Amino acid sequence: MIEEKSNGEKRIGANRKPLTLLVLAAGMGSRYGGIKQIDGFGPSGETIMDYSLYDAIRAGFTKVIFIVREDILETVREKFAPRLKGKLEVDFVVQSLDRLIPPNQRNQQRVKPWGTAHALLCAREKVHGPFVIINADDFYGKESFKSIADFFAADTNGYHAMVGYTLKNVLSEHGSVSRGVGDADASGSLISINERKKVVWENGKIVSKEANGDVVLSPDAPTAMNFFGFQPTIFAFAQELFTDFLAKNATDLTAEFYLPLTVNELVRQKKGTVKVIGGGDIWFGLTYKEDKEFVAKSIRDLIAKGHYPSKLWD
Repeated sequence: MIEEKSNGEKRIGANRKPLTLLVLAAGMGSRYGGIKQIDGFGPSGETIMDYSLYDAIRAGFTKVIFIVREDILETVREKFAPRLKGKLEVDFVVQSLDRLIPPNQRNQQRVKPWGTAHALLCAREKVHGPFVIINADDFYGKESFKSIADFFAADTNGYHAMVGYTLKNVLSEHGSVSRGVGDADASGSLISINERKKVVWENGKIVSKEANGDVVLSPDAPTAMNFFGFQPTIFAFAQELFTDFLAKNATDLTAEFYLPLTVNELVRQKKGTVKVIGGGDIWFGLTYKEDKEFVAKSIRDLIAKGHYPSKLWD
């Protein structure tokens, strides 16, 4: 059951299912110009990750796994493990360039991580039930965590989930962004999702810059911000796709195996159902260094409205 706290929020009860959070924190931040995963924005130096972790705890998550690069592992461990002690089970996974890559397909010249779905596969051995995956550098809001926790608390029929955000609300004023733009049927089941790598506002319209010409996108399209909830069955399917992906792209130094690609193939091949759920009421994130002040101001505004305490952790 779910018990009420004195402040009206809900917390996990004895019958709530264990739920794991995977945090994608291995990105390079090339356009941002720094390690944005651990940059501070809150009044006490809180990172965006801190707010996601705070929201996950009050939604009833029981475990967090940080997926990181080797060079920031100890920094992330030292920063987050102490403040989460007694609140969540904490674990770490390293996403390295050679992890899960057969020796004959490794390339010593590669420096770019293999992508978000490869990161998911790196955590496979540490996940044993339903789980949620998010970006470290995106602020999703408490309703998104509550929505997806409630989804898995119910009988999901083995379905997966995607918190849907509205495309017009998840762009940057400072340049193009990559977005997984989706389409859903009347029942809320995802029909398709396409990874658009260069999405910009242009002449009052939202445009995806493609090799074959611009594609105008609906401003109200449901958009994946890498906030997915999965059953463990996703791992076997993703591994099959990754094997095929490597066979075609092992020599490409910039090719990435994206989560939206995996989800799109899952629904296209009818190997699973992904429900687009609510909760995506607020979002802001870090793509460019110019986004920093907006993020900090947005957090200050939420604190002023009482959504968060001025200091998250005791």
